[in-house]
Amino acid sequence: MRRTSVSRKVFVVCNTIFLVTVSLLCLLPLINLFALSLSGKAAANSGAVTFWPVDFTLMAYEKTFQNSNFIRSLFISFARTAIGTLFSMFVITTAGYALSKEFKGRTPLMWFFVFTMLFGGGLIPSYLLNTTLGLKNNFLVYILPGAFSCYNLILIMNFFKSIPKALEEAALIDGANFFTVLWKIFLPLSKAGLATVALFIMVGTWNEWFTGILYMSDTKNYPLASFLQVIVVQGNQQDLALDPSSAAAMSERTIKAAQVFIGALPILLVYPFLQKYFVKGIVMGALKE
Repeated sequence: MRRTSVSRKVFVVCNTIFLVTVSLLCLLPLINLFALSLSGKAAANSGAVTFWPVDFTLMAYEKTFQNSNFIRSLFISFARTAIGTLFSMFVITTAGYALSKEFKGRTPLMWFFVFTMLFGGGLIPSYLLNTTLGLKNNFLVYILPGAFSCYNLILIMNFFKSIPKALEEAALIDGANFFTVLWKIFLPLSKAGLATVALFIMVGTWNEWFTGILYMSDTKNYPLASFLQVIVVQGNQQDLALDPSSAAAMSERTIKAAQVFIGALPILLVYPFLQKYFVKGIVMGALKE
């Protein structure tokens, strides 16, 4: 009766229209960007490209992959995202597992972490600290300062606290240590939560551009996000590495569109592999009643 009622049908129709609209608002700009990257110079400069390439050409992608500056920044972003995500997940999972237990001093320690989420030292103190630690012009500046996130720590801690204590107690009685319990019980039962937090970290790390511009003196050490910020937002044409003949034959808009599309593609490809964990839900049950 509820599924066939008029109010239910109205809700389904309105909800479908809303979701389709939001999906189109997210998808159409990406389609336009892809079409622009495959279009000719005249069509791109005149604004004639909508959702289908005009004067189809692959020259923008050819010049992009021939650009050593772009390829170098792309590899830096892959290395930064992979290493940064693994290191950050190690830090917050071990800390989250420890804080999910009750022990003396846990509350003050937790409030100490929460304080770091609410209040920051500011840009200048952070810059002075990282520079003093030797992180300026150092690849580790992409990894260490952002390795810990109190928000992600709280998420992981809550995932671990939702796992029944009986599982841990049974493992400890059988002779397992705390590291074995974490590796064999807590991590497998928290796949949905871990995948969610890992995706947050990956997206944030891949799209973060300010660190490279602030701490790197040479654009050759920029990650892809910083590289794109320099050529697209600031309009630096030197890093496009176009020879005079190529600059005359193609539009800067098409090559910038190709580079931005390539920069967004890796994260878009990751989502399908992690989507099943979102479908299952954040918290996974461990015991049957």
